[in-house]
Amino acid sequence: MNETAPRAAARVTARALIVGDRIDTAGLERPDMIAATPLAFRVGAHGMVALFRFGVAVMVGLSPLEEEDLLAKLKLRAAGPSAGADDEIAHIEIAQDFDDRATPGGPIQIRDLSPDRFLVLADALAKSVALGRDERQVNAVFDVIEPFAAKLANSGRTPFRRAAMLKLIGQALLAQHRVSGRVAVEEKPDVLWDRPDLERLYLRLEDEYELKERAATLKAKLDVIVQTADALTDIIDADRATRLEATVVILIVVEVVLGLFQIFLMMHGR
Repeated sequence: MNETAPRAAARVTARALIVGDRIDTAGLERPDMIAATPLAFRVGAHGMVALFRFGVAVMVGLSPLEEEDLLAKLKLRAAGPSAGADDEIAHIEIAQDFDDRATPGGPIQIRDLSPDRFLVLADALAKSVALGRDERQVNAVFDVIEPFAAKLANSGRTPFRRAAMLKLIGQALLAQHRVSGRVAVEEKPDVLWDRPDLERLYLRLEDEYELKERAATLKAKLDVIVQTADALTDIIDADRATRLEATVVILIVVEVVLGLFQIFLMMHGR
């Protein structure tokens, strides 16, 4: 009796890479386009690419030459510096008997690498690598804020001069500007409107990469940064008011002294 042996799972690698702060996708539409939002299209015989406006490109099935050529073209479309080491690699196993799941710490197992499944994978990977970038930016600001807060708590005085405090406020506001509203982690990919059967795959990927938890932690840190910037602004305003009051007092004293001196001269002039 002959039994058909199960087919070995095909293996591919997906890579999400930050190429800049933003990618201008206008005018890149092409006949082999898979989707418009995000802009996704085929490359070569087996490759697919998805470009996200928040600066991330997700690639699967590309040869090294195809990937190098694509990234060279994207540099002309990217605004802001690339993050270099910011990328996310996912190993994917494909077999018809798989149940679309992301094993903890292991490969992502899917039934097939259809364009719709690729868009779901790309969305999760793009959000994960973008969150990684934002986490590093926010943590860099925290590395400056934490010792400042510690010195302020211990001494009761601001350890920075006005210029240093303004610089810290600028770093805090810049981190808030870069992070807030750039990546809508709570929003599900558009492809799920037409393929609700793929929502379970997306939820598993969302759980595997801890997207919601990381976004919530990032938001909490951003709130602290904003509060710190507000507190520093209040300190600067208070220092300015104190200096202004001191200046007014000095001017009054000088005026009184001058008045007394004039009276003294007038009395002795008689």
